[in-house]
Amino acid sequence: MSYSHNTMGSGSRTARRTFEFGRTHVVRPKGKHQATIVWLHGLGDNGSTWSQLLESLPLPNIKWICPTAPTRPVALLGGFPYSAWFDVGELSADGPDDWEGLDASAAHIANLLSTEPSDVKVGIGGFSMGAAMALYSATAFALGRYGNGNPYNINLRAIVGLSGWLPGSRCLRNKIEVSHEAARRAASLPIMLGHGTCDDVVPYKYGEISVHSLSVAGFRNLSFKNYEGMGHYTVPKEMNEAIDAALNEDQLNVPAVASSIPYRYLQRLIEALADLLDRGSLLEFVLPWCQVVSLQKGTTRFHQDLADTCASSEYMLQ
Repeated sequence: MSYSHNTMGSGSRTARRTFEFGRTHVVRPKGKHQATIVWLHGLGDNGSTWSQLLESLPLPNIKWICPTAPTRPVALLGGFPYSAWFDVGELSADGPDDWEGLDASAAHIANLLSTEPSDVKVGIGGFSMGAAMALYSATAFALGRYGNGNPYNINLRAIVGLSGWLPGSRCLRNKIEVSHEAARRAASLPIMLGHGTCDDVVPYKYGEISVHSLSVAGFRNLSFKNYEGMGHYTVPKEMNEAIDAALNEDQLNVPAVASSIPYRYLQRLIEALADLLDRGSLLEFVLPWCQVVSLQKGTTRFHQDLADTCASSEYMLQ
């Protein structure tokens, strides 16, 4: 599959960049299909390599989609062609970001998830450059749009990034802070990151920097685990832990959801809940509703529903 993007060249001419993606490998779930994860390989790798590893993991209810990145010149490697989700010159917050490449790959990944059943959780994970791509998709989900302004329509439920970094971190906080909806999405998205402390390709400090950048931008449902002595590779234990944590709804972060609600709405919410509890007759409705799965999950959903209502219609609770 190919994606084309227009770039301005000299004068009034418009150059057209076309990205040809390689083969996509799919690992079907051995049990009940509960989640679908697009897993993204690192620089110079392919989807086939990872599909073989993922098939061996004891995660029978996950469908894995393993695409292959386009082959393109990579500045970091002297301009020689490698399979890469985007071009990269250096791992630095001051380096230029290949927005066209990032958007083209993010759109390709979103397209792979667009036909999944509505009752199946969808997520994106990756290793190294694949992890960077997964994190860029997370920011597109939070903002509701790609870097080029086109809408991002996939309802992501989990992000996993191993030994990667965050592209476009410099202006992320400013973009999210100006939108209550973006802040709500950012706070509610589970992100699990892992990094080896002896990584000599994507140094461990870039994992720490990425976590800090995501956190200050409002991604509060965020976990980061270091793996002592591990280099630039992953092991089944790391993948099992990361994926299980990202998809486990029982670990919902209630403070993260609450913090995504604008203060004036949260204050009204607390007042409304206090008033609700004073009316004993209404407990017959509230408690069974909260106990659908568990009190924590029920109240978290309550917060989310009220936040959605308030943010979308400026409805003030009575």
